[in-house]
Amino acid sequence: SAAMMIQCRERLRTELDNVVDFWLKYSHDNVHGGFFTCIGKDGKVYDELKYVWLQGRQVWMYCRLYRTMDRFHKPEILEAAKAGGAFLRKFARVPGTSSGQWKCAFCLTRDGKAVKIQRTIFSECFYIMAMDELSRVTGDEDMQLEAEEMMKQLIYWVQKDSSGLGRPQLPGDIPINSMAVPMMLLCLVQQLVEGRGQEVVQKYRELGNWCVQQILQHIQRNGTAILENVSPEGSELPGCLGRLQNPGHALEAGWFLLQFSAESGDEELQRTAIDKFVELPYQYGWDKEHGGLFYFLDVDGHCPTQLEWSMKLWWPHCEALIAILMAYSQTKRPELLERFSQVYEYTFSHFPDAKSGEWFGYLTQEGRVALDLKGGPFKGFFHVPRCLYMCERILDDLLATKDSAI
Repeated sequence: SAAMMIQCRERLRTELDNVVDFWLKYSHDNVHGGFFTCIGKDGKVYDELKYVWLQGRQVWMYCRLYRTMDRFHKPEILEAAKAGGAFLRKFARVPGTSSGQWKCAFCLTRDGKAVKIQRTIFSECFYIMAMDELSRVTGDEDMQLEAEEMMKQLIYWVQKDSSGLGRPQLPGDIPINSMAVPMMLLCLVQQLVEGRGQEVVQKYRELGNWCVQQILQHIQRNGTAILENVSPEGSELPGCLGRLQNPGHALEAGWFLLQFSAESGDEELQRTAIDKFVELPYQYGWDKEHGGLFYFLDVDGHCPTQLEWSMKLWWPHCEALIAILMAYSQTKRPELLERFSQVYEYTFSHFPDAKSGEWFGYLTQEGRVALDLKGGPFKGFFHVPRCLYMCERILDDLLATKDSAI
């Protein structure tokens, strides 16, 4: 297995270098700042709209690579991150519906005019991630403060009063605990406390625990299913909404929980994360006929109403690779390494584009390329490089301990 790990790591390294090169080459807007994300198969920009959450993700990813990997500690990566951060700070925030509150636009024109605002928290989440990570490489305390301020507002929206999101409360619209929200907040908690003093850790500890409890509510049907949406009290909801499963999302939640359990030394949480959020979604999500992970499923076997339910998308496979490899690194259970190998084989034989670089994101159920774009409103410089980066680092650690054991 050491030989297999070395081979995997080399492929991941090469792939990460190629993906970074692709975005450095094609996505930078040297006229207005920020990044293009609507990038075609061969690197041509097919739409100049700039999606704020993807801008934030790209800033975060550049900074993370620059800060933690020697080979990416390059001036052009730092400059790109700073330029993206400046564009975000200048244009992303727009006055919210409640006085004194800021929202982040979902989408901007090329020169930074707001086009659309979503009544969700996700643009703000990635604004926070970008600012916090950028503050770590630039030493700019104002940015870190800005991240903390926005985080405070986010917590208020999620836990106290969501009216600032601008979504009217309709009589038939029941409250929902959607897994995306506590997951995203947990991700932000981990971002904000990483490497910072005990005071910051204390400040977010309660929120971290709350997020974990909210995520665990999604274990349903006596532990046999992870459902995407449950009631705030943690019971199953009626209809398609209540039966929805998103295997990729459950796997991503799995590695967030594994990170949290490793930091807090919570062995029970580690077991739950592996059994329910790594093993389970892999088992029900894997397409036994064509390989790969389904995008959406219905827990009762009805046909999901999402048109793309049976497609194979890039990001669930990225999240599966991280989750399964992290679970293996924490437990050394050989069957987890076999699963990693299976997902790895499928992913690397279907998504990367050997000819023009980067990865295709959208395949048919059979594994053929359905959309040949490399970036769009939802696919940017994030899931692929984060996966390659994290898996490379986990394999580095595994191989280092193997070497020291020999």
